[in-house]
Amino acid sequence: MQRDLFDEEHDLFRETVREFLAREVVPNHDRWEKDGIVPREVWKKAGEIGMFGFGVPEEFGGAGITDFRYNAVIVEEIIRIGASGLGFSLHNDVMAPYFVEMTNDEQKARWLPGFAAGELITAVAMTEPGAGSDLQGIRTTARREGDHYVVNGQKTFITNGINADLVVVVAKTDPEQGARGTSLLVVERGAEGFTRGRNLEKIGMKAQDTAELFFEDVRVPAANLLGDQEGQGFFQLMANLPQERLSIAVAAVAAAETVLAMTVEYCKSRKAFGRNIGSFQNTRFVLAELDTEVEIARHYLDKCIRALNARQLTVVDAAKAKWWTTELQTKVIDRCLQLHGGYGYMMEYPVAKAWIDSRVQTIYGGTTEIMKEIIGRSFGF
Repeated sequence: MQRDLFDEEHDLFRETVREFLAREVVPNHDRWEKDGIVPREVWKKAGEIGMFGFGVPEEFGGAGITDFRYNAVIVEEIIRIGASGLGFSLHNDVMAPYFVEMTNDEQKARWLPGFAAGELITAVAMTEPGAGSDLQGIRTTARREGDHYVVNGQKTFITNGINADLVVVVAKTDPEQGARGTSLLVVERGAEGFTRGRNLEKIGMKAQDTAELFFEDVRVPAANLLGDQEGQGFFQLMANLPQERLSIAVAAVAAAETVLAMTVEYCKSRKAFGRNIGSFQNTRFVLAELDTEVEIARHYLDKCIRALNARQLTVVDAAKAKWWTTELQTKVIDRCLQLHGGYGYMMEYPVAKAWIDSRVQTIYGGTTEIMKEIIGRSFGF
């Protein structure tokens, strides 16, 4: 079925993104995988062509456009070339709402120009060694002392953790109130007592810097609190989760489509027993099943994107999209790898890297089990 999500301006933007990625990313990504990090210069170059902060007001260097379709274009094109090291989607899809919608005028003037230019890289620090999806378990604290907060704690698995200049830290400002005593503070690069641990070695997404962060009596200006009062952190996080999960779903479907297309071509050329493996009934049946499921997922996802633009995407809608598409992604890529036979296990074939990179998709942003729990609770049991 014909896809009708994008308009002409999105197609033109896609061409710009493709040209940038072909020029700046494709020739270098293998080296970044070995280095375990993407150079900051690439972020600045992406900022120069307008790849960041679509919703940032024009006065602060953004496009002033609230349209997630532009975000989706970037994610799809990055996935198409297998550039899993670029942390652009976290910056655009997860962090932008915090800095655009939850900041006051002074904070906007201080942070948004650098955000849109790719000069200030962002991250969110929620997960801790003993707490993931459960905000009740967070132990990082922020104690008010005059016009500062004193932050103490530890975070882990933080995407963009090494490169980040602005880290939105989830901390307890009133530990006795549980999740409702949680606030968000922006900790800036260079703050005394703020240190970065290891650039964590992961199964996949090797070029993506993922770090441990440590906060030891870090004095954060009270002016860096997001929101007009303490205790809003839980609600701020919940408000942004649907877009974050939708972004992950966009990547999932794009990856499934990309790997499926390359597998169809492989099956046309690879021979076994004197004929193309695509001519075997089992191959055709596997590809038919995968193609059908991916197309169905695509249409649900595109409807979710439209709902997000209309501010109608619910937490439950996003949870459905996130768990279904990411589980489908791992299924599609695993079966496509199988069709590649022994070559699928070789890293020189893109399907192998896609298989490794895909595994985390059902984990971060809320595990599949958490997504099902969210949906299940909506029944009112």
